Amino acid sequence: MDKKTCIITGANAGIGRQAAIQVAGEGYHVILACRNRERGQQTLDEIKELDSNSSVELQIVDLGLRDSILKFVKSFKSKNKRLDVLIHNAAIFNVTQKQREENIEGIETVWAANHLGPVYMTELLLDMLEQSENGRILTITSKGLLAKPFLKVDLHDPEFKEKKFSIVNAYYQSKIAQLMYTYWLAERLKNTKITVNSIRVTAVKIDLARHPELSSFMKWVYSVKAKKSITPETMARTYTHFAVSNSVANISGKYFDEHNQEVDSNTYSKDKDKIYSLMELTSDYVPEIKKAL
Repeated sequence: MDKKTCIITGANAGIGRQAAIQVAGEGYHVILACRNRERGQQTLDEIKELDSNSSVELQIVDLGLRDSILKFVKSFKSKNKRLDVLIHNAAIFNVTQKQREENIEGIETVWAANHLGPVYMTELLLDMLEQSENGRILTITSKGLLAKPFLKVDLHDPEFKEKKFSIVNAYYQSKIAQLMYTYWLAERLKNTKITVNSIRVTAVKIDLARHPELSSFMKWVYSVKAKKSITPETMARTYTHFAVSNSVANISGKYFDEHNQEVDSNTYSKDKDKIYSLMELTSDYVPEIKKAL
């Protein structure tokens, strides 16, 4: 029987890399969907060195660009008959970024890569997930949302064109948008074999050697945080659990922490009217979902 297939975006480092190792270890064929070819190839080589029997391949995609996502999906469909697991791990959160930036398609980069990209990629891959006996979609949010209890998606200016840009607010806005999208998509797919859940990532140790751009102060901050942080390998176990475990095969529309325990989200994120308004806004950027609204 052919292997099940799992796509993990941003799989070249951190939690994504560890999840790729673990899911491949479960006998899945894992596609490392990475933006940087050099780093992606290095990760591929490292995984193969750890276990020469691992079934992994590298595919290049920039989640912030529609053209790149479309090219990636076309390539995937040309080589595969189905998709079993899609993990939206990739995200932009460069704490050194001070100014708003746009990609070549004219969209603010954080909003494009962290929210719009996953929505567009998912929509293009739904037909492949439908071919699986139990297609699974995992979105990723952050425990940091707890520190932003009143944060909402700015439906009038999600790209910070008018208000002052803040990388922190841009990132957490994209993450609450992904959580609300998870609830919406799970409801939409409730009569299918596809499940949709979200994972809340807690504080995770980062490899400071991979971030030479950080100031000495920020390196010190992260070194202090590391004392209370878990390893990427530990956090990845939650990804792997919800990607492969039979015990969660029929669970959908839920939000889980690093202990695989269901957690609640704030009232705003669960408000059906607010969710609908978000998805209407999202459909202005991703018209492919308009038919589902």
